[in-house]
Amino acid sequence: MIITGQYFSNEDLPSKMRDFRTSILGYTFTFTTDNGVFSKDGLDFGTRLLLENIPLSEVGNSILDVGCGYGVIGIVLGKVAKAKVTMVDVNRRALHLAKMNAKKNVDFDVNILESDAYQGIDPNLKFDTIITNPPIRAGKKVVYDIVLGAKDHLTDDGTLFLVVRKEQGAKSMISELEKCYNVSILFRKKGFFVIKCKIR
Repeated sequence: MIITGQYFSNEDLPSKMRDFRTSILGYTFTFTTDNGVFSKDGLDFGTRLLLENIPLSEVGNSILDVGCGYGVIGIVLGKVAKAKVTMVDVNRRALHLAKMNAKKNVDFDVNILESDAYQGIDPNLKFDTIITNPPIRAGKKVVYDIVLGAKDHLTDDGTLFLVVRKEQGAKSMISELEKCYNVSILFRKKGFFVIKCKIR
């Protein structure tokens, strides 16, 4: 069932592109957003916390940004960590924006694919880092498919990084994550948890 008006499923809203500038991790970026995508008015607090609290020395050479939206996480982390970036989303409008924003902000190729969680990812392709600000409003099943499914797409020493709010089920998600990962809380602020997961 498609829920009209939600950023993760609706591409029928009239387009109204806008730009915003933001500085993060020592760089300034300009992003184009639009109606029908998450956080269209600027960089959201959770994404900023996630990016500012990842140990960059642990990112490795390849990054998969799941639920990339208009591309903030993959673009910023790829530029700062100098890693190969793949970004995926189900929202075609968001993917179009991500391609625009990659061309605008970085001088390297970014692989941008339409994919519902990992369905469009080559199962033989493994990543050093998988990162997500999961689409909570898409529902628990979608979110858990993303965070629990990451283990099948990580290298042996790979890491999943994510951010989730206490009010959006952070505690229960951590309990689920601990069933298949070694879980660390890297940072918490205003009810947001930045979480690091390593395969056992």
